[in-house]
Amino acid sequence: MSRERDPLVVGRVIGDVIDPFVRTTTLGVSYGSRKVTNGREFKPSQVVNQPRVEVGGHDLRSLYTLVMVDPDAPSPSEPNLREYLQWLVTDIPGTTGATFGQEVISYESPRPTLGIHRFVFVLFLQLGRQTVYTPGWRQNFNTRDFAELYNLGSPVAAVYFDCQRESGSGGRRMYPM
Repeated sequence: MSRERDPLVVGRVIGDVIDPFVRTTTLGVSYGSRKVTNGREFKPSQVVNQPRVEVGGHDLRSLYTLVMVDPDAPSPSEPNLREYLQWLVTDIPGTTGATFGQEVISYESPRPTLGIHRFVFVLFLQLGRQTVYTPGWRQNFNTRDFAELYNLGSPVAAVYFDCQRESGSGGRRMYPM
């Protein structure tokens, strides 16, 4: 897919959160029966419970780390908490899901107060079991720095959804569709 039409580029996930990468693993994320696709809108009431996450990969010996961040916290126009770490799961065996991994940072349901927020899931291939540890904080997390610290390399998959306050107020999207 050309970079200009890649939804991760259009939604500025590539740029704000991660660098360009080649997808090598499948990543399926769904809340109930609703599958997360790039740019799909979810209401906070639809994302209260942690999603079902299915990881591809080649075999059970491959281990993955899943990072979920909000790069628009507290608001898209002033994201001074960028990136807010919503969830972190490590040691996910290939061909399984997040429930088979180690939840390092518990799932925090998205509750945007101002504007439309992107919630980004990034999947990395780990070098080995128990090689990724708990960050000290959720706010001002940096996916790139985290990947570098734990030798995770480039992402192997990523997907994001949009979410805003249920009332619909709180501002307009601050990035192109």
